[in-house]
Amino acid sequence: QVQLVESGGGSVQAGGSLRVSCVAFGRAFNRYTIGWFRQAPGKEREFVAAVGWSSGNPYYADSVQGRFAISRDNAKNTVYLQMNSLKPEDTALYYCAARGVGAEKYDYWGQGTQVTVSS
Repeated sequence: QVQLVESGGGSVQAGGSLRVSCVAFGRAFNRYTIGWFRQAPGKEREFVAAVGWSSGNPYYADSVQGRFAISRDNAKNTVYLQMNSLKPEDTALYYCAARGVGAEKYDYWGQGTQVTVSS
């Protein structure tokens, strides 16, 4: 089992940058794919980015491609999401989630960290 805790959210003006972090507590963190998702008020939760256990295959939603970068440090049990050129439409509650090897869905979720981008 894995427990996830996000941090690093905040408020920033459009065009600015933020980095959010996801720390995992539990066994075999390096065997999980870690994803970032977000949910804005009145909207469904959407996928943002994910990185496999080896960090060699990150992938992104089209809406953040080229602006966001996901990375992980398995020694620190931490995954980062660097967000650049932020837009007001990036405003949301950002969650990290973990998916085990061979699993079809993300089984473990954090509580989220708020990111607010003002115009």
